[in-house]
Amino acid sequence: MTESNKLPSGRTRIESLEMRGITKRFPGVLANDRVDFDVRAGEVHALLGENGAGKSTLMKILYGLYRPDEGEILVNGKAVHIASPTDAIRLGIGMIHQHFMLVPTMTVAENVALGLPSSRGALTDLDHVSKRIIELADIYGLKIDPSAYVWQLSVGQQQRVEIIKALYRGAALLILDEPTAVLTPQEVDELFAIMRQMVKDGHALIFISHKLHEVVEISHRVTVLRDGRKIGTRPTSETTKQDLANWMVGREVGFAPERGETIPGMVRLQLENVHCGSDRGTPGLRGVSLEVRSGEILGIAGVSGNGQRELAETITGLRKITSGHIRLEGQEVANFPPAELTERMLSYIPEERMRDGMIKDFTVAENLILREHHKRPFSQNGFLNLRSIANHADQLIKTYRVKTPSRDTLAKNLSGGNIQKMVLARELSRKPRVIVAAQPTRGLDIGATEYVRAQLLQQRKQGAAILLISEDLDEILALSDRIAVIYEGRIMDILPRDEATPEKLGLLMAGVHPEEGAPVVK
Repeated sequence: MTESNKLPSGRTRIESLEMRGITKRFPGVLANDRVDFDVRAGEVHALLGENGAGKSTLMKILYGLYRPDEGEILVNGKAVHIASPTDAIRLGIGMIHQHFMLVPTMTVAENVALGLPSSRGALTDLDHVSKRIIELADIYGLKIDPSAYVWQLSVGQQQRVEIIKALYRGAALLILDEPTAVLTPQEVDELFAIMRQMVKDGHALIFISHKLHEVVEISHRVTVLRDGRKIGTRPTSETTKQDLANWMVGREVGFAPERGETIPGMVRLQLENVHCGSDRGTPGLRGVSLEVRSGEILGIAGVSGNGQRELAETITGLRKITSGHIRLEGQEVANFPPAELTERMLSYIPEERMRDGMIKDFTVAENLILREHHKRPFSQNGFLNLRSIANHADQLIKTYRVKTPSRDTLAKNLSGGNIQKMVLARELSRKPRVIVAAQPTRGLDIGATEYVRAQLLQQRKQGAAILLISEDLDEILALSDRIAVIYEGRIMDILPRDEATPEKLGLLMAGVHPEEGAPVVK
């Protein structure tokens, strides 16, 4: 084998990989319908599609997590059998999952070595592992300390550990499933620099993302799936963001929602000098004051980890405040339990929908009544009224366009976008007076994002007071009437939408007052 066929890791390149006629069925769902897909050495091939289009299923088949019902996989023109991730890794296929597979209490080197044979037999050879990590980090620009504990690392650094794990195991082809979903803009830039270096060195990369501007920026070719079928493949240079959106959804998609005009009414949510701690033992919120009126959306802009989670959790009763006041429609509710806040018509669309927004082993119907299962007509004399629950679920599934085989399907079997629609259906159908929406479109495809934003604007039109917490600056600018910027647990400034430029917001998000031109003193 010539040196040109070798990667810097020493692994032989995968010159080409083909998936031909891949079909995968689940009960009630045809997830992949005779899908063809290929990727070559030295390119980024983007895989696009709405939630539930079949992208993740196709990649899980490639990585050996699922077995196809029909079809074949060829590596360098030769048919291969991939029955497990071990088979995939042996062939040089690695996968970076959207939710990282790391042990927080272990070091970087320990995580990389986990599950691998050691040159010292029963003893781990962490010195050897650390040396190799440093070599790989130097080649690909992955700045990481092998002795650091994973819990000490930022999200972007943890993702680098996942990439190093794959490279250490000899990945020649890397599947990146929504790799930018939880990264800051700066971390995205760093990831793309790493990806470009990998492509330059001869790796083949498969990139799954809902962020079309990223697809246009980083990929060479793009394939679109819709309802489990391949719609087509094009060179990225021959398409646009708008073309891709329309192609994915099958219709014209509007990127900028029509906000319309509303006249804000009474103050429905008020925070006054609120302080609380964080899970890291440091201050989470430091004297936050703000108010949200009926018929308006107040957007909270900021880089991840600056107090957004603490803000949402203090308002919704999930985190105690140490001082200050929180009022709903003029009534003090600081440190009230979530159930009491629910009775006062506050709805919460949580950031972690899989953890905080649903019970994965409950059915769709059961999840849709979680807030009010103890009330009529869903319950009477301690017994559930199954007919009322079924009718309610069917109505919400239809109204909110939740794609599910039936109301009795377990929630964990829905795609991410449909789980979010289920959460929206439950929270918004209550006709809430105050809504806290935290990262409501994170990880959603363009069609689901368009739908969620339209629902929030509809609630605004109906008079709800909405606090929108989002790290997507485009979303904040598209939906908000006023924008507050949070930095290190403080509100830097609150601006009318018309005065909020990306440049001005960017400075505030970095802790700099535009007029002063200097960082805020902590």
